[in-house]
Amino acid sequence: MTNYSNDTDAIVRDGGYDAFAGHRLDGVRTRRVLAFLIDYALVGIFWLLALIPVFFLGILTLGLAWLLYPVLGIVIAVLYVGATMGGPNQATWGMAFFSLRIEREDGFPVDFITAVVHAVTFWVAHAAFAPLLLISLFNSRKQLVQDLLLGTVIVRSDR
Repeated sequence: MTNYSNDTDAIVRDGGYDAFAGHRLDGVRTRRVLAFLIDYALVGIFWLLALIPVFFLGILTLGLAWLLYPVLGIVIAVLYVGATMGGPNQATWGMAFFSLRIEREDGFPVDFITAVVHAVTFWVAHAAFAPLLLISLFNSRKQLVQDLLLGTVIVRSDR
């Protein structure tokens, strides 16, 4: 089959051109791990900053707001991922720092809900069975379980 694209690194997939191949995936695994570390350092900082207003809100509500403490980190992480990955840049701040972005296979942008489902699927799948992270080693697009389930690919945005 003839490939008429300009991308010499691309592969033919399912009888057509695969836009998620070649140079757009170079170094994605390493960058993705480093982006994860930055993102969760940021979530930790946001969580620490949120503890203070929740404390004072708890005083005003006679302790009722303190019930937010057990879920505060999860809420902040969900809002962070949904707002950044589901936003116009299609990347969390850590992903943007390492020139990564998320793209859907159908070409539509990732919305807030898809970004949140992507994050929750990551947390559940890898907390329940951590070796699932190894699936990326056997996938030509370097996708993890949540990427395969949602039809998304993490690619380099600088190429």
